[in-house]
Amino acid sequence: MTPLSQRFALGKISQLGLAPRTRLARFALLFLGLELLLAGIQQVMVRVGGRAAADGLDGWLSALTVTNLILFTILGLRWVRQVLLWRLRNRLLVTYIFIGVIPVFLIMCMALATGYIFANRFATYLLTSAMDSETAALETANSALAAEVSAISRRPGNIRGMKLQTIGLITSRFPDVEIVAWRGDRPEILRSPASATVPSFTQPPAALAAHKGMLVLDHGKLFLRSVIAAKPDLRVVCSVPMNAGFLDRISGGLGQISIHYFEGLRINSGQPPTFIDDQPSQRMTIGKQELSPPLVRAGSLPASRGRWDIELMLGSVLGAIDWSTGESVTPLVQMDTRASVLFSRLNTRASKDSDLIFGALIAAAILFGAIEVFALIIGLGLTRTITRSVAALYRGTQHVNRGDFRHRIPVKTRDQLAALETSFNSMTESLEKLIAEQKEKQRLESELAIAQEVQAQLFPRESVQLHSLELHGICRPARTVSGDYYDFLPITAERLALAVGDISGKGISAALLMATIHSAVRVYEFGGMPEHATLSAASASVGALAQGNGGRLPVAGGNGIHSPREVLWLLNRHLFHTTPAEKYATLFLGVYDGASRTLTYSNAGHLPPLLIGEDGGLRKLDAGGTVIGLFEEISHDESAVQLRSGDLLVAYSDGITEPENEFGEFGEARLLELLRENRRLPLSQLSERVITAVLDWTGGAEQPDDVTLVLARAR
Repeated sequence: MTPLSQRFALGKISQLGLAPRTRLARFALLFLGLELLLAGIQQVMVRVGGRAAADGLDGWLSALTVTNLILFTILGLRWVRQVLLWRLRNRLLVTYIFIGVIPVFLIMCMALATGYIFANRFATYLLTSAMDSETAALETANSALAAEVSAISRRPGNIRGMKLQTIGLITSRFPDVEIVAWRGDRPEILRSPASATVPSFTQPPAALAAHKGMLVLDHGKLFLRSVIAAKPDLRVVCSVPMNAGFLDRISGGLGQISIHYFEGLRINSGQPPTFIDDQPSQRMTIGKQELSPPLVRAGSLPASRGRWDIELMLGSVLGAIDWSTGESVTPLVQMDTRASVLFSRLNTRASKDSDLIFGALIAAAILFGAIEVFALIIGLGLTRTITRSVAALYRGTQHVNRGDFRHRIPVKTRDQLAALETSFNSMTESLEKLIAEQKEKQRLESELAIAQEVQAQLFPRESVQLHSLELHGICRPARTVSGDYYDFLPITAERLALAVGDISGKGISAALLMATIHSAVRVYEFGGMPEHATLSAASASVGALAQGNGGRLPVAGGNGIHSPREVLWLLNRHLFHTTPAEKYATLFLGVYDGASRTLTYSNAGHLPPLLIGEDGGLRKLDAGGTVIGLFEEISHDESAVQLRSGDLLVAYSDGITEPENEFGEFGEARLLELLRENRRLPLSQLSERVITAVLDWTGGAEQPDDVTLVLARAR
């Protein structure tokens, strides 16, 4: 190369900014030249003396390669900072790439991860909720069967030879069910799909002795089982095998579902799965190799509905019980499904709508991408928006200063100033809503005050007393209105009806239901009952109501007053058909006859009233049944108690006994002790002491529940 050509080449290199101008650049070129020289020498040595002769240079070449990587990385960063980012426009573009493109990419990754986690949890929820529904149905049916078995077990002979109507109801939903009644250690097969004479499972462990609906693992198979204690020595067990048909029915086309169990596997929250014992045959494999043979497998992978309908491989764990030991085990669930299946479960519309939504999401993603690119292009012009944004904020503060909270600043950009404008709009919107909410709150408080006054009229406004019975009642709501209820219904000079109840929930809804019960009790007690022929025919379907009384419900006496359990039966039907399914009430209802000094009562799930005798003896009035309004057809027992002079009847709500502090609940024992110590006081003073003690127990904290106390003392 001639000197002229050399000078021309060096000039071009200098123009491109590639000429080494710093000591670091010269060192980098020197080390690069040394590496290239050693690499050439090594190749010559390999050709002349073989590979073994050139091995001594490998260490030097490796060291030079690492050194050159470090040096040229530093030089590259310097070139980017000094040349590429020298112009402000380029710096803004790079800045927006870091604050715009990369966060979008990370959000997309996070969205994909979140979507997968959500899909996994949603699919698990669909499967487990279906299992819970089947378990609850089996437990309910087994409870009914246990009650029937308990009723007929008093007859001579084996239970198996007797006709049980409930078995037909169970098999209609669970055709493969096996039902065994255990008398101690002796089983009686009530129903077996294989007509076996020996049950296929052992008696339940002591830990699973009663009232259990559960998923169990027994000899390597899964079952749904329910254990109900019909009597202390008699337990009824319903067992449904978790086979492919059953799993396919409850999954409802969710996909292919496989349930595995690995003995020794323990799964703890926040920890990776571990094996307690070294069992290589039970360990899971990684990759596409299938897990060990599943306990049960059902369903198949749904067909794809489009290009974006991807296959999802999901997994979770189930809670189960080892039948032989009663300990918890964790079977693993593997679900192979598609996104369209889960999306169709969330969206009840047709699959075409789902495809449209997916298309809209893709279009939105493309649109947002175009906006992002456009934002990068116009990044250099963003400085012009500073003065406009400041002026807009100033004008906005002037509007707020004049009390105009409806003013909004038009947001036209997507920068920090735009976020400040958005915050200003959010602040003015919040202030506007706050003023409106304050007005609405004042209106609601006024309406609640009216509701409180109306409800106060429902409670007995003056003391109702009999010649042979002294009465007193008080109710202190936890909120403005109460869900507790009590009433005294005078019938004659020496007869009255007494009612104490508690409505589920609090607030306005409970108060409205309380008013309904108040009106219904008064209507039914004062003769608003159907004819006895109609009532007897309707109650015959219940069964227990018509026994022992010639086919008609008992009546507590004349004057239009009916038996307490008659009234409870009608109240239950009335509430069941006129209130939401989750609404119910507890109610103690009694009719007191002063001539015979007898209290005829029935208790529908309420806390049993206490009858404290003159000598300090205690009796709980718990004859009755379950709550009213929850089930359509129920019956309640009825009983009568003689009140002697000095006997104290105490009826109360759970707001008396359930308040807590650091020492626990106030409790029935503490209430009973307080009543016995002050039983000689007038009833109004006695009730004041009880309520004061309850409030002192909570230490001045907010009253957690409605407090209702009714006292009656025989004279």
